[in-house]
Amino acid sequence: MHVTHDAAAGIAAEIGFDAFLAVDIRVGTIIEALPFPQARKPAYRLAIDFGPVIGIKRSSAQITEHYTLEDLAGRQVAAVVNFPPRQIGPMMSEVLTLGFPDADGKVVLVTPSKDVPNGGRLF
Repeated sequence: MHVTHDAAAGIAAEIGFDAFLAVDIRVGTIIEALPFPQARKPAYRLAIDFGPVIGIKRSSAQITEHYTLEDLAGRQVAAVVNFPPRQIGPMMSEVLTLGFPDADGKVVLVTPSKDVPNGGRLF
């Protein structure tokens, strides 16, 4: 099954609830945001605290259009924590930080509307 990032492409193929449960989406707090000039597309290097069970994980995120480095520390975000690590330039990205495209296709982060404990799982 091929899943596209193009919002205009329509709805992805129907899946069972077990497939949804296989994707482990957790909330964490960004504790460090750094420039990532080695990335092919403009991005930041993030360190995200997912609480005592999962710990701190690293992510490369293409979120430079809507966020400055100063905006990010302390912000809670949602991320997939059970994909295999992926090499992005010189860094290993351990989680996929989630976002939605704005009208121009630039990433807007998925964040809870109220503070929640780090490590909480999306359901």
